Parts: sequence; structure tokens; C-alpha cells
Amino acid sequence: MHDRVIYLVRHGQTDWNAGRRLQGQADVPVNATGLAQARANGVKLRTLIGRAEGFDFVASPMLRTRQTIEAIRAAMGLDPAGYRIDPRLIEVHFGDWQEHTFAEIDAKAPGSTAKRDLDKWNFVPPGKYAESYAMLMARIVPAMAEITPPAVVVAHGGTVRSLFRAWGGMSEIDAANLDVPQDRILRIAGTKLEWI
Repeated sequence: MHDRVIYLVRHGQTDWNAGRRLQGQADVPVNATGLAQARANGVKLRTLIGRAEGFDFVASPMLRTRQTIEAIRAAMGLDPAGYRIDPRLIEVHFGDWQEHTFAEIDAKAPGSTAKRDLDKWNFVPPGKYAESYAMLMARIVPAMAEITPPAVVVAHGGTVRSLFRAWGGMSEIDAANLDVPQDRILRIAGTKLEWI
């Protein structure tokens, strides 16, 4: 039943998520709400897949994803450390915008976020390491395609947006603006994506 399935979970909430501050590749920990979300997702996964025999567990290298997968595994009754890291699953880099809110960005450079709104999927913020969602998708899709199901993956909102665009056929506009919950699980069977 689960041999061809990947369960993808976004990391639990952080204080920066709650404050609508751009995290990108800033290493921010999950907060108490985020830990509770992760534990609840772990309980749900335990109900779905038991002790996950034969499952690969993979996470982005960010602190918030590692904390989330460890809480999930603990809630499943598994060794919290029994997972591997794939650096390609790291979140999109927001360049100079990282660590700021959109209000702060516009206060410093009026009209900046309006330019992004014109083509959110392909927009590259200023800064040396900045990426667009299109650039992110170019590294996320091969990384996810190399994961052999069954698996549990903990990553980021950008990962989910990339997969809905690449595998779900969602438009660039819809994928860029997709709300990605932190308290649900995305079931991926081939290229079929379903929230559970």
C-alpha cells in the first residue's frame, strides 16, 4: 500500500513564520507550536504507516527541518536520529531580503515587493545567493525524484510549491502563491499530490 508513496511534511512553525519574516536559508528553530505540529504529524504517520519498516527518512539540512523530523520520529516511537540529510532540499534563498518582513523591505526600497508580485515565480531578489522559485524547482525536482519510496521527507514551503508546479501541473502564479500548511501531510504517489 505504501511502497510507492512519499509522505512530505513541511517543517513546524517558527517565530519568523508567525511574524511573516522571510527565512529562506536563515537557520531559525521551530517554536512550541511547531514542535506540537511535528508531533501531531508523527502521530498521524504512525497511524498511517506503523513503525515505517523499509521507509527512507530524509530532511533538508536546516535546523527547523531536522527538529521537525526528529519530533516526528520520536512521536512514531522511532529513534529520532534515524534519518539522512539531502542538502538540495534546503529552502529557497531570499538573498538580501532574508531575515526581513515585506514591510521592512518596502520601507528600505519602496516598490521592491511590487516588482516581485509581477512575476513571483521567476523573480530573483537582490543579493549574491538569491534564487527564484524556478531556480529552486531545478534542484528540488531531481532531489525528490532520486528518493526511492516509501519515504518520509521533511522540507520547506518552497519544496511543496516546486512539486505542485512540476508534478501537479499547477500554474506558476498558483504555485508561487500556494498556502503550505505546517500541520498536514502531503501524500505523493508518482506525480499525484494529495493533502491528508
